[in-house]
Amino acid sequence: MSKRPWGYQPQNQRPEPSWELHPDTHAIRTGLARSGFGETSEALYLNSGFTYSSAEQAESSFAEETDHFLYGRFANPTISMFEQRLAAIEGAELCVGTGSGMSAMFASIACLVKAGDHIVASASMFSSCYVVLMEILPKWGITTELVKGNDPDVWAKALSKPTKVVFLETPSNPMLDVVDIRMVSELAHKVGATVIIDNVMASPVLQKPLEHGADVVMYSATKHIDGQGRVLAGAILGSAAYIKEQLNPFIRHTGPSLSPFNAWVLVKSLETMSMRVERMNTSAQLIAEFLETRPEIKSVRYPGLKSHPGYAVSQKQMDGGGSTIGIEFAGKRAETFAFMNALRVIDISNNLGDSKSLITHPASSTHRRLAPEVQAEMGITESVLRLSVGLEHPADLLRDIEQAL
Repeated sequence: MSKRPWGYQPQNQRPEPSWELHPDTHAIRTGLARSGFGETSEALYLNSGFTYSSAEQAESSFAEETDHFLYGRFANPTISMFEQRLAAIEGAELCVGTGSGMSAMFASIACLVKAGDHIVASASMFSSCYVVLMEILPKWGITTELVKGNDPDVWAKALSKPTKVVFLETPSNPMLDVVDIRMVSELAHKVGATVIIDNVMASPVLQKPLEHGADVVMYSATKHIDGQGRVLAGAILGSAAYIKEQLNPFIRHTGPSLSPFNAWVLVKSLETMSMRVERMNTSAQLIAEFLETRPEIKSVRYPGLKSHPGYAVSQKQMDGGGSTIGIEFAGKRAETFAFMNALRVIDISNNLGDSKSLITHPASSTHRRLAPEVQAEMGITESVLRLSVGLEHPADLLRDIEQAL
């Protein structure tokens, strides 16, 4: 029998705090699973499988009578640390990590629906979400109706047809449309629908959809949660009943698994997420206010501006306008591209929520897949840009934008 590794000491468990921790403390402390070495930084478990002390323990583990890790596709100590930590920040009962944001979006809905079911969704959304709802799911006999704006009567009419799921992207990508989560959730629950919120643009720092009546929250953790352009990941959060009875059976058999390494990166990223998002939010507000003063700009879409059509709603359910700004130039595509090419600090990229400021032309990149009429319905023209504000000093970002204009 081999001896314990040098320096190994079983860990003494200290009592848990007797008070409710702030989300910023959860971001650093929750989900810690220290090994016998007592490491300060969370351990990285790259293993795909686990052993059992006996055949009986293996049997009871698969019967879910014993709490034991089974297989990397189901759970892993590092992934569990990330899931527990994000759930505590969000205020959710449980969280499941996935390999990407789109796998999270798809799984959160697909685990609930079958042929003949109906979905109601907000009309403005990321292009891949639109493709899932309007092109992929219809092949399986699932229909989706899109709703614009925040008129309760319009939402009630859409929900008058038996509805299984309501999917909201708020704020939306790239035009930052805002949907009243509480209003739609109350209407949806009257007809027995499950409300799923794509909270990517706000992040867990600036918006808590579960507190406003939603049932499920999903993220592309690639964005603000990592926020440093390193890994792909997704996350789905909700009640224990939803996760255990609906989501887990779907996830375990279809396999959109999060890798342990990516989970470890995300665990460390969560420690600084609040500081990063708050800094981005402050800078984005300054830049949005500046852009509104420029004659070259036709319109600025930012939930923190009083000119935003959803400003009143965003004030109720968000703690800031976010890190992303929708910009429509007064000129045409040529002038828009010329502005992008003249930037010296801000990078041209299709990502967002990154520590580096990034600018995107949605019509020719992220939303290129959508038909022109669909883009037009979402307000995406050839003169629209999406600016993701990063962590650079705001004075440098303002100067870069000004010289490019």
